[in-house]
Amino acid sequence: PHQYCLLVALGYLSFCQITRVYVFDYGMYSADFTGPMMVITQKITSLAFEIHDGMARKEEHLTPGQKILAIRRMPSLLEYFSYSCNFMGILAGPTCSYNDYIAFIEGGACRHRDLEPHRKANGKLRQSEPSPNTEVVRKVFTCFLSLMVFLSVCKVFPVERNVDDDFIANTPLYAQVVYLYLSMLTTRPKYYFVWTMADAINNAAGFGFNGYNSDGSPRWDLISNLRILDIEFATSFKVFLDNWNIQTAHWLKRVCYERCPYNPTAATFILSAMWHGAYPGYYLTFLTGIIITLAARAVRHNVRPYFLGSPAHKLLYDIITWAATQIAVCYTVVPFVLLSVGPSLKFYRSVETTGRRRHEDTRLISVVLTSQSIKSLQADGCILSAAASPSPGGFLSLQAH
Repeated sequence: PHQYCLLVALGYLSFCQITRVYVFDYGMYSADFTGPMMVITQKITSLAFEIHDGMARKEEHLTPGQKILAIRRMPSLLEYFSYSCNFMGILAGPTCSYNDYIAFIEGGACRHRDLEPHRKANGKLRQSEPSPNTEVVRKVFTCFLSLMVFLSVCKVFPVERNVDDDFIANTPLYAQVVYLYLSMLTTRPKYYFVWTMADAINNAAGFGFNGYNSDGSPRWDLISNLRILDIEFATSFKVFLDNWNIQTAHWLKRVCYERCPYNPTAATFILSAMWHGAYPGYYLTFLTGIIITLAARAVRHNVRPYFLGSPAHKLLYDIITWAATQIAVCYTVVPFVLLSVGPSLKFYRSVETTGRRRHEDTRLISVVLTSQSIKSLQADGCILSAAASPSPGGFLSLQAH
């Protein structure tokens, strides 16, 4: 059964990750042999679920997405190993569906996706595939820029400084928040480099064509793993996640979120933590992500309608939610970078302590200002009269001696 395939594959991956972290070298990435295993785990579990959808479930019980990706016949051994271990995605992925890969191998890329609503009116889909050269050059250039940015600024804003005692004690809250944003911002280009390069390699082989845009331009984003601009300008936690590690998000949705009968959001985040590895920081990040996601949904549902009355209000809402989203993402992801429990909990405590200290400072300033105001009024011969019954205007009356 497909569930057993997920349990066995994830269990073996977890065993290898625990061995690598706690037996070989804790905190070092130089001996990381589990990266390709993570990709293969996604592929073989996706294959098991897609075979189950195509051969063991009734058509009316499938979602539209499951109908498109369902496998109607058992793959041969050659097809299985070709899909799981092809040279284009063995090291860094990205993960793709079996039907997409076989359609590419057989020369009929995207034909099985004609059922998708946005493709029905697109007559250009039946034309021959365009050359990927322009897209490959663009993505390689993006890789070069990402690598240069990462190498030039990653050491300027080390993430570890967020938990430095001197930094926490002597830096204003607003400066800590700005530094938190900058330090996490500079960690992202390395992921941009790896995932964009992996996408470019597949495109160079001819894999990744996804039809045409409405203006007739070709799309090479079938297996793209990220959208950089959508990430950096995301105005909600969901938008950020939808554009970050896209193929892994699709895998989580297909094998967990769509099928889990109880609390699928929490189950999906926990599965993601287990898949990522054995570092405690991963679990702290994804457990925090559950809370942030649920809170973001509630805020968007209850607050957003009040800002849709005019373009100016909508712009204000977008600016506020962009800033809030970036801060929330940074706060959530810090343990993912720090890896260990101690520094991660120290970061959370520092945020709580700093916020409480600033709140106490604000209260102290308010008390001082109020006291000075009362003394000033008394010096001018005025007092506040708090009568038992309020004045007709509903306010406390100010009476002179």
